[in-house]
Amino acid sequence: MPSLTKQPVLLLPTGQRGRQPGAMNESLIVNNSSAGPGAGEAVPWMEAEFSEHNGSLEFSTAPLDFPINPWDIMLCMSGTVIACENAIVVAIIFYTPTLRTPMFVLIGSLATADLLAGMGLILNFVFQYVISSETISLITVGFLVASFTASISSLLAITVDRYLSLYNALTYFSEKTLQYVHLMLLGTWGVSLFLGLLPVLGWNCLDEPASCSIVRPLTRSNVTLLATSFFAIFVLMLTLYFKICKIVCRHAHQIALQQHFFATSHYVATKKGVSTLAIILGTFGASWLPFAIYCLVGERNYPSVYTYATLLPATYNSMINPIIYAYRNAEIQRSIYMILCGCFQANKAYRSRSPSEV
Repeated sequence: MPSLTKQPVLLLPTGQRGRQPGAMNESLIVNNSSAGPGAGEAVPWMEAEFSEHNGSLEFSTAPLDFPINPWDIMLCMSGTVIACENAIVVAIIFYTPTLRTPMFVLIGSLATADLLAGMGLILNFVFQYVISSETISLITVGFLVASFTASISSLLAITVDRYLSLYNALTYFSEKTLQYVHLMLLGTWGVSLFLGLLPVLGWNCLDEPASCSIVRPLTRSNVTLLATSFFAIFVLMLTLYFKICKIVCRHAHQIALQQHFFATSHYVATKKGVSTLAIILGTFGASWLPFAIYCLVGERNYPSVYTYATLLPATYNSMINPIIYAYRNAEIQRSIYMILCGCFQANKAYRSRSPSEV
């Protein structure tokens, strides 16, 4: 989610390729005695020609002799917004000593992964239209795979942390929980790095074009592995959030009975909890499911617009993550106010919230 000679830098659909370098050079050969093209003649190097023979994403070493693909511009813009948003979150968590709890450590991991993903999209655009190298192409696609895998895995780790904060509420703020968090981070980034290195270490289709997927140079089997892993994580998150919803409803019911406000407080608390979980899962699913499904059913010769149309929404998940998981948190909001305003209203009370409240 074609010929192997001089293919694109990264994530460039073959259907959007332009003319070959030779064609451009030939068009520049003109008679010195002529001042310009004759009447009714078109200037060859000003013509834009595109082929529609392949819809997979591939690499090219051709110079910039064709218009920039608008889809690539949108991916680069998306990466810029993602990088800026998550850079703020990473900086705030890093420079704020009070944000060292397991919850904020995991949020920092998510923001770091999304920050790297945004930078990867920007580098992808630069390398695609400026630098042409198969080695750089493999490194870039591996970087993007590792970054987005770390982002999705960090979301799973946050879900596990929220579940533990409710299921083991009495022992959550203990050293054991911090050890669990460190183990989850180690597993998250270890697996992500491993999957990102696979294309660089040889699991690519540069030598076998028939094995290419909708995203070159990833093979069909590599993309299938990534998509299957996503579905496994998504099902696990659904299961955990379903259990979280049951715990939240049960706690709200017990509190309502104790306070004799069953009709109002139970309904309000339950509605808030369910709506929050629906937003989290709905955003995650709507962003990644189309691309994951297309990775399984798409073929390399399909029109490239299908790949772009499913990949672009997937990047939006990294754009929305800091809003859902960071900027809604009261302590991060306080840190932002202190940085932007240089002061903080001492009479405004903030309390540290558990992961289940974020």
